[in-house]
Amino acid sequence: MEKRKITYREAVNQALHEEMERDEKVICFGEDVASYQGVFKVTEGLLSKFGNDRCFDTPIAESAIVGTAVGAAVTGLRPVIEIMFMDWIGLTVDCLVNQASMMHYLWDGAVTVPMVLRTQGGAGSSGCCHHTKSMEAWLYHIPHMKIVMPSTPYDAKGLLKASIRDNNPVVFIEQKLLYATTGEVPADEYLIDIGTADVKKEGSDVTIVAISKMVQEALEASNELEKEGISSEVVDPRTLKPLDMETIGNSVRKTGKVLIVNEAFRTGSVASDIGIQIQEECFDYLDAPILRVTAPDVQPPYAKSLENLWLPGKDTIKEKVKELVSK
Repeated sequence: MEKRKITYREAVNQALHEEMERDEKVICFGEDVASYQGVFKVTEGLLSKFGNDRCFDTPIAESAIVGTAVGAAVTGLRPVIEIMFMDWIGLTVDCLVNQASMMHYLWDGAVTVPMVLRTQGGAGSSGCCHHTKSMEAWLYHIPHMKIVMPSTPYDAKGLLKASIRDNNPVVFIEQKLLYATTGEVPADEYLIDIGTADVKKEGSDVTIVAISKMVQEALEASNELEKEGISSEVVDPRTLKPLDMETIGNSVRKTGKVLIVNEAFRTGSVASDIGIQIQEECFDYLDAPILRVTAPDVQPPYAKSLENLWLPGKDTIKEKVKELVSK
């Protein structure tokens, strides 16, 4: 299959274009997604190609954006909406938690809610507290809500196309610093099944389960550790709900030691839940306590120097892997 090297941003943009071409029921709306083509230019070209009926701007009203999407979805459309920064996801919670996630269950399958909420999360751009948080744990707690967090252009395109075709509400989280990263993406159409993890790098001494941009940090740490004789396997869940515990478990059973890396706040993080699931399923195979690398329970600072200290990174990952190996 022919492949091309493109950016993460281009991969998401291609997925939107292809799915809107394939199915006229797919529509796109949100703040600045049409005339401005998105604050990160991810929706570039959609308005000029598909017109204002299928790609349009909305008022600055996150609850209204999601409420409109839920209504559109249950009446036969497939809306892909954008909440500009995930920090504002709290404004959408009533519509997401009390409507979108429940309708299929409450109506015994007679109603589906095929909508995708795209949003940008994560730190590293000096966006301060209102533009840098990773809030996936809020929605991870809710049944019937799928959560996707791809780390590469290949994964982003394949998973977004699959998310748009899914009949359930999907929250698709893009770490904003990934937009400029590049990777090979097939020229032909492909999909990635939601709920399938990917082993980004094989190893034998330690399993590193890394989420979103932390996959890059984990791979850099793993490559540097390899020069010191430590072999680490990097597993990317790609989707948090459903979570591919089979792939994660197989890796942990092989290595016997596991580190979970999640950019979000430490308390109540997704890393914590993945850790307890590993403990429940793989306890007899563990040769050391499960360790986590996360952001501290402190709001993200604005100053770049402080933000760099706040963010988890390869150096902390290396330190924790060495701690595991020594046990």
